Amino acid sequence: MSETTGNSGSVTAGSEELTSRAVKLFESELAKLVDSTPRSRDLFERARKVMPLGVASSFQAAKPYPIYLKSGDGAEVIDVDGRHYVDYHNGFGAVAVGHAHPLVAAAIERAAHSGTHFAVTTELTVRLAEELCRRFRMERVRFVNSGTEATMDAIRVARGATGRDTICKIVGSYHGHHDSVMFSVTPSLMLIKASETQAMEPPASRGIPAEMAKWTLAIPYNDLGAAEELFAARGSEIACLIIEPVMMNIGIVLPRPGYLEGLRELCTRYGIVLIFDEVKCGATIAAGGAIELFGVQPDLACFAKSVFGGTPAGAFGGRADLMDEIGSGIAQQGTFNGNPLVVAAGLAALTEVLTPDAYEHFKKMGARLAEGCRKAISEYSIPAHVVDMGCKGCVSYRPEPLVDYRSFLETNADLFNASWAWLVNRGIFMTPGNEEQWTLSVRHDESHIDRFIEVFEGFCAAVNP
Repeated sequence: MSETTGNSGSVTAGSEELTSRAVKLFESELAKLVDSTPRSRDLFERARKVMPLGVASSFQAAKPYPIYLKSGDGAEVIDVDGRHYVDYHNGFGAVAVGHAHPLVAAAIERAAHSGTHFAVTTELTVRLAEELCRRFRMERVRFVNSGTEATMDAIRVARGATGRDTICKIVGSYHGHHDSVMFSVTPSLMLIKASETQAMEPPASRGIPAEMAKWTLAIPYNDLGAAEELFAARGSEIACLIIEPVMMNIGIVLPRPGYLEGLRELCTRYGIVLIFDEVKCGATIAAGGAIELFGVQPDLACFAKSVFGGTPAGAFGGRADLMDEIGSGIAQQGTFNGNPLVVAAGLAALTEVLTPDAYEHFKKMGARLAEGCRKAISEYSIPAHVVDMGCKGCVSYRPEPLVDYRSFLETNADLFNASWAWLVNRGIFMTPGNEEQWTLSVRHDESHIDRFIEVFEGFCAAVNP
C-alpha cells in the first residue's frame, strides 16, 4: 500500500489556464464519443421511455447518455457499438474476479441446474458463512442482497442491541440509499461547516422526511478529536458509528496512523457499536479487507460487491452477542437472502479465485499502474496524486493526498472529466465520476496495465503540453 503526490510544478488545481484546456478537451472528446456510439444513443432513447434516466440505477446515468455494454470477458468489455475496452470500472468495484470467470460461471451453472431459489438455507450457504467468518474474523453472519441492505440491517442491530436511536456517520460518506444514511452524502463546504457542529443538512433525496436528520450525526473523517468531542457530549445517545475504514466514495482516502485504533477505543469506552462498511474494501484491498490490513476489529462489518464474485448479494456480521439479538426482538429477513446462485458465486470467488496468489498479482499490477501514472503526472506537472491499494487505486486531481471530504472539494473536476472522456475514447473503460476509483481484476495483466499508462500519459500531454 502506498500513496504518492505528483509534482504540480507551477500549475495548481485552481489554474484557470489548465482548467480551460481541460474543459475544451472534454468538449472535443465528448463529441468524438457521441459520434462513435450511435447504438448506445439509440438504446438510450428506447430505455428512457421505460426507465427513469434510461438506466436501472441512477448511478448508471451519464450525460449526454451512458455507454451500454453487451458483454465482458476477463479484463475486457464490449459495448453495443462493438467497441472494445479494458475494464477498470468493473461494475463499480464488484468484479475483482474478472468478467465471466470460468470458476465462478461454473459454480453458478451448477447451482442453477440444482434449483435457482428455495428460500431455505442450503449447505453452500453455511459453507459461505463459515468462510466469511474465517476471512473477516467474525463470529456470526447474515446474508442480504446488496450493500445497502447490509448497512441498513447492521444499523438496526446496533440500535436494537443498545436501545439507542441516534447514529453517527462520516461527513460526505455513502453507505447505501436507505433513509438513515442519506444525510451528509455530498455536502457543500457550507454544509460541512454546519455538520461539524452536528447540524445536519436536508436529506440527499426527496422522499425522506427531513425530521429524520435528528437521528443522524456526522463528523469529519480522520479527525479523532471531533469524534471524542461528540462522544463525550452525546455518547449515551449514539447506537453506532458507521464508517468506511478507507473512505472510497471520494476517490480513496487512507486513515491516518492511529485513527481507526482511536475510534475503536472511543466506541468501546462509550458503548457505541463500531460498524465498518467494507462493501468496497472487503476482499479487495486485502484478503480480509480493512480488518486484516489495519488490524482493527469492528463490532459489526458489512460486505457486498467483489465478496460475491460480481453477483447481487451482501452480508453483515460480527460479534455473537450482537448478532444473536436477531430473533430476540430484532427483525432481519429477506426472501432471497442466501440465494443458492449468489452463494455459489461468492464461495467460488473467495475460495477458488481470490486466493493468496491473487493478492500478489494485485500488488504487482497495482504498483505498475500507480508508478506509470505518477511518472506521467510528474513529467507534465499535473496537479494530481495517486493512491495504490493493489486491487484498488485512483488518480485524484489535487496535488496533496485527500484527508477528508473537505479536501475532496478542492479536486479539479474539470480535469477528471477530460481524463475520463480521453480514456474511454481510447479503450479504457472507467467510472464516470470524480469520486470513484479503478478496480483491477485477477484477469488484468501487464499488457492491460501498460495500455492504461500509455493512454493516461497521452492525456497528460494533451491537457498540459
